[in-house]
Amino acid sequence: MAFFQEPPTLGNLYTTDRALRSYLARALPADVMRAVEPELAEMGELSGGFFWELDRRYRGTEPRLVQWDPWGNRIDAIEITPVWEAAARVAAEKGVVATAYERKHGELSRIHQYALAYLFDGSTEVYTCPLAMTDGAAKTLLVHGNKQLVDRAIPRLTSRDPARAWTSGQWMTERTGGSDVAISETVARKDGEQWRLYGTKWFTSATTSQMALTLARPEGNPPGGHGLALFYVELRDDDGRLRNIQVNRLKDKLGTRMVPTAELTLDGAPATPVVGLNDGIKHIAPMLNITRTWNAVGACTAMRKGLALARDYAKKRVAFGAPLAQKPLHVDTLAGLQAELEGALLLTFRCVELLGREEARTMTEEEAVLLRLLTPIAKATTGKQAVASASEILESFGGAGYVEDTGLPRILRDAQVLPIWEGTTNVLSLDLLRALVKAGSLAPIEREVTRRVENVEDASLAAAGRVATEAVAHARAWLEKTIAKGQPAVEAGARRFALTLGRALELALLVDHAAWAASRGDPRPAAAARRFAHSPVDLVLDDETADDARLLVED
Repeated sequence: MAFFQEPPTLGNLYTTDRALRSYLARALPADVMRAVEPELAEMGELSGGFFWELDRRYRGTEPRLVQWDPWGNRIDAIEITPVWEAAARVAAEKGVVATAYERKHGELSRIHQYALAYLFDGSTEVYTCPLAMTDGAAKTLLVHGNKQLVDRAIPRLTSRDPARAWTSGQWMTERTGGSDVAISETVARKDGEQWRLYGTKWFTSATTSQMALTLARPEGNPPGGHGLALFYVELRDDDGRLRNIQVNRLKDKLGTRMVPTAELTLDGAPATPVVGLNDGIKHIAPMLNITRTWNAVGACTAMRKGLALARDYAKKRVAFGAPLAQKPLHVDTLAGLQAELEGALLLTFRCVELLGREEARTMTEEEAVLLRLLTPIAKATTGKQAVASASEILESFGGAGYVEDTGLPRILRDAQVLPIWEGTTNVLSLDLLRALVKAGSLAPIEREVTRRVENVEDASLAAAGRVATEAVAHARAWLEKTIAKGQPAVEAGARRFALTLGRALELALLVDHAAWAASRGDPRPAAAARRFAHSPVDLVLDDETADDARLLVED
């Protein structure tokens, strides 16, 4: 009989995720854990079962833009995939956004919510994209306290009723670029009592949302970021027609192809200022902090899904007389990826913990500074980890990882957006430098790392902890020395500086969690910490200069 390879499957993404369950057992009190675990197990089963099969059934199906109806009317309707239709319903019903705002578990509600999001993201074709922006929009509207908009939008953005629930878009990117939003060209003009927006939004993700937050420059305002204002827009009227908005096209992207990313023209779209008529970039900050955290969670999910498939496949694929799972070199490769995942997961959920404390108003001043520093670090570090992990995962499948109809190449294509969305690695590295100027020093990060490793008794874990503390000390010494050379020198090394802090934090958190787990008889987190300590952690270069960099890129 001819041989046919059995394909990999996912199974319940919660019950098989030892790292997540170990973290939650430590982070959540026993009564909270008992309350949330059935929801997490259900979401793990939905993602690894129902959605996994639905995704396989409709693999290759993409959203479609229908610009005209049969009678010649311009309708610009976007048809989403069957997976997205199901994901919209489940996300609302299971409270993937709402959980954070119901706050049934106080400051721990964000841990509950993001654990749901981490599991939900496994097979739902990046439906977490509109959910991230929905969460960010809800947070932004609540922070700014515009009662009219809060009363109108928040009950819908946080609803568990699929018929009532809204999602939100985030329209920042224009032809002038997505990182330097201060040069946005969209204009806001007053028409009687109504503001109207005119311009082009070059990338608008999840354009099927009911509303969006966007930037525009009120006529007469000065150039630059100070002259921009933050506006609220509802896309369609009560009859479902776009309100002076045209969908020019859907973007033909490398990955996340199930996300209907569109190019829009705003030709008098009605809009409402969220807060004032200037400083829009500053006012959008609450949204970016939320969406960057979602990005980090998505990076962890990408790593976890790839590993789950690779580990299942390793048990089924026989080569040279034995399953791959029995081949020491294959096991070693997957072990390195597991250590990276566990570090990313702990750093991401450290941000989540602090976010929950901020919203519950139990946060200290130092924790507030730490959260501001950790958010760009976590987003940048996990985004790079996810792409590297996805590449290794595909390789672990051999030729099958390179064949489109296995669905495996999409893991890499979709992961590639994670270092780009919500700020590229370079943009986030510079953002970290600005945050450090406001913080006054690197001390909050140094104390976080030291606190995690200083009382570890196991010799191997203590040695791993020293790798983390020495990397942070080197980063601080480099920064102090390089500041004297001027801003170009600091900027040239900003990426290596930020990623060093990110990896050092991950290692410190791994060591801390490993010591806790070992005291309860679980040696596996310690194995992850030791393995991570032998990977590149300190990426700072002492002797490379901005002049060297220019020499290398000159023609």
